[in-house]
Amino acid sequence: MPQGTDNKLIKSAHKSIKYTKEEILHLKECMDRSTGPLYFMSRFMYIQHPVRGRLLFDPYDYQVELVENYHENRFSINMCGRQMGKTTVAAGYLLWYAMFIPDSAILIAAHKYQGAAEIMQRVRYAYESVPDFIRPGVINYNRNSMDFDNGSRIQSATTTDNTGRGMSLSLIYCDEFAFVQPRVAQEFWTSLSPTLATGGKCIITSTPNSDDDQFASIWREANNTIDEHGDHQKLGRNGFSGYKVTWQEHPDRDDEWAKGERSRVGEERFRREHLCEFIIYDETLIDPLKLVGLKGREPVLRTGEVRWFKKPTKGGIYLVGLDPSLGTGGNNAAIEVYDGATMEQVAEWQHNKSPVKRQLKIMQDILLYIAKETDYKEGTHLETEIYWSVENNTLGEAALTVIEYTGEENFPGQMINQPKAGSAARRFRKGFTTTAKTKIAMCSMLKNLVESDKIKIYSNNLVRELKNFVAHGLKFQAKLGESDDLVAATLLVLRISHHLAKYDDRIHERMAQNAADDDPGFELPLPLGLI
Repeated sequence: MPQGTDNKLIKSAHKSIKYTKEEILHLKECMDRSTGPLYFMSRFMYIQHPVRGRLLFDPYDYQVELVENYHENRFSINMCGRQMGKTTVAAGYLLWYAMFIPDSAILIAAHKYQGAAEIMQRVRYAYESVPDFIRPGVINYNRNSMDFDNGSRIQSATTTDNTGRGMSLSLIYCDEFAFVQPRVAQEFWTSLSPTLATGGKCIITSTPNSDDDQFASIWREANNTIDEHGDHQKLGRNGFSGYKVTWQEHPDRDDEWAKGERSRVGEERFRREHLCEFIIYDETLIDPLKLVGLKGREPVLRTGEVRWFKKPTKGGIYLVGLDPSLGTGGNNAAIEVYDGATMEQVAEWQHNKSPVKRQLKIMQDILLYIAKETDYKEGTHLETEIYWSVENNTLGEAALTVIEYTGEENFPGQMINQPKAGSAARRFRKGFTTTAKTKIAMCSMLKNLVESDKIKIYSNNLVRELKNFVAHGLKFQAKLGESDDLVAATLLVLRISHHLAKYDDRIHERMAQNAADDDPGFELPLPLGLI
C-alpha cells in the first residue's frame, strides 16, 4: 500500500489495468492537451456540495472560462468573488495536471494553513472518485502531499517568504494571494521569480484586498494591455492574463440575494468581496468610490499613434494641451484633446521615446486633422474654435524653440499663453508654467468636474492614471512606479479652458459653475499635510 494511508479508495502504484474500447476513448479525451481539463472535470470529477451532497461537477459558464484562463496561459491571475467555486475549479485543474502531465511538480501556496488544507482535501476527494482506468496510482498520500506513480507530485504549504525557494516547479497555484502579509508576499514573489523564469506555470487567485498589495500590483500589470503606442495586446505587460468573476455571474444569485448580502456585510465589504473592486485606501485626488465607476472605452478611430474617442465635427471648441518629455524612454510625453463646450475627451497621445521635435509634429498633425474635419479656417468666425498650448517648465523651453522655428502660424488655431504677471515690461514666456499653486487649483477643478459628472473621460489609460494619482506630502502625483503624464496634459487643458472662460461665452457657460474660484461653496481637495 502507498505510504501514509490504508485508504481503499485510492489506486495502488503501478497497478495493471485492462481497458475497454470505451475507456480508451475516455482516456484519450482526458489526455488531450487542449480540451482535456474540462472533459475530465465534467465527466469524472465529483464534488461535495454543501446542501446536495456528492455530485458530478457541472461547471457554470464562468467556471469554464476560469479553467480556460488557467490552461491557455502560462501566467494567469484571477480575481474572484466569495463563494464562487474557485477552490473547486482549482482542485480539479491541479488534479488533471498531475494526472495527465507526467513528472509535474505542483505547489499549492495558500495564505493560511487552513486554505492549503482545504484545497488538498478537495483534490483528494476528487481523486478518490475517479475510476482506476483514468487515474494513476499513488506512492505517497498524505494530508499535505500526493505522489503519483507517473512521477507527478502535488504539495501544499502556507505562503511564507521562503515558500517554493529553490524548488523546480512545473506549476504553482497561489490561493488568496491578496491576503498574504505585504512583506511576505513581496519576498515570496521575489523568490519565486527564478522558478517562473525557467518555464514554470503560475496561477494566482484571490478576492481583492488592498489596492496597493502584491496581488493588486500584478493584477494592474496584467490588465495593462496597452503598449507604448497605445495598441492592445493579448497579455498584460507582465505576461499575465487577467480574469474577473463577480457575483452577477452566478446563476443562483439575484438582486434579492445581493440586497440581503449588502445588508449583512455592508456596502464597502460587499463591493470588495462580491464585485471585486479595489476599494482604494490611498488619499486619491478623486473620491475612491467615484474612481471605481470610471470606465474607459476603445477609440473610435486612430490617426497614426493618436487615439480618437470622438471624431471632430463642426461647432466644437477644441482644446489641445501638450506636456513634453525628454523622449529618451523615461516619462511619457502626452497630448490631450477635449471639447471645451461639452468637456468631452476627444483624443490623446502618449509616448516615451519621441524627441521634442516629433512631439510638436504630433500636436501639429492633431491640429491639422481637427481643422480638416471641421472646415476650420484661420481668422473666420465659424462655429468651430481651436486653441492649443504647451507646458513651458524645463523641457517646455525646447518645445517653445521648436514652435518658434516651425512658425506658430503653421499650427492651426490659436496658441494660448499664460497671462502676464506684473508689469507689461516683465519678460513674457509663451505656454503655461506649472507651479504648486496652479497645480492645486487645476487639481481642484478636475476633482470637481469628475465627481459632478461634468467631464467625460473615455481613455482607459487616463482612468488608470487617475486611480494612481494620490497625495504625496504637500502635492498630488503618481504612485511610485506609475505615471501621471496624461493627468498633467488634462490639467493643462483645464488651464486653457479656465483662461478662455473669461473671453469665450460657451466655455464660460460650461466652466463657471465648476471652477474653484467661481464656486463659493467649493473647497480645495488639499493633501492632509496642507489642511
